Amino acid sequence: MKIQEIKAAYQALDPDDEPMLQQFIHTYGTDARSGVQTLVEQTKKKLVQLEAEYVRSEKMLAFERKYHAMGSRYICGIDEVGRGPLAGPVVACAVILPEDEMLLHLNDSKQVPRKKREILYDIIREKAVAYGIGVVSEKRIDEINILQATYEAMRMAIANLKVQPDLLLNDAVRIPEVDIKQVPIIKGDAKSVSIAAASIVAKVTRDRLMEEYDKVLPGYGFASNKGYGSAEHIAALKEIGPSPIHRQSFIGHFV
Repeated sequence: MKIQEIKAAYQALDPDDEPMLQQFIHTYGTDARSGVQTLVEQTKKKLVQLEAEYVRSEKMLAFERKYHAMGSRYICGIDEVGRGPLAGPVVACAVILPEDEMLLHLNDSKQVPRKKREILYDIIREKAVAYGIGVVSEKRIDEINILQATYEAMRMAIANLKVQPDLLLNDAVRIPEVDIKQVPIIKGDAKSVSIAAASIVAKVTRDRLMEEYDKVLPGYGFASNKGYGSAEHIAALKEIGPSPIHRQSFIGHFV
């Protein structure tokens, strides 16, 4: 085969498909051309990275496996996004993942690149036994404070599940007014696949909301800063004044 054809085969490789990577190495490993050997070595690196991801993902299943073994069938991860911004809602997500399937690359949403988050968002929603979203507005945040609004969003997310969970794995907090058994895990979005999945779905959901707000409320940079207090956002806030989605209880220092 011409090197260009082999390059095309290399570019078509799925970095998460171990048999495909191994087949490429097997097929072209004995080709003496330096350009082909470079592609083979790069494929070997992809294989090493994939194996490391399997090990990391296996560790992320520790809490789920522990509580499945103790008799919990439907284990739900919960996380929120948007406690710190000056504008927009707080969004929570509750996700029940299938017990018998490993999903790679789940992690704290802040550690996952945007393009990968978008891909995982679709995968999680497709594979999940159930997921629910809770959105609490900036006005409600001003009424009851951000902590209580976060709890409210989490309760909404649980209520929107199609399946009743047996156990909740929460990122650090214990949610009031919830009768289901809860296990708070410090930095849980980096330790539990269920919480990580909830983190990713919540972030993509909120990011998309803020991008839509940017279309009708231009000037603040909501599409890029997502309502957080960037220098651009604060300068616009001082110049234009607050928008209808700004949290009045958050912007006293700037307006």
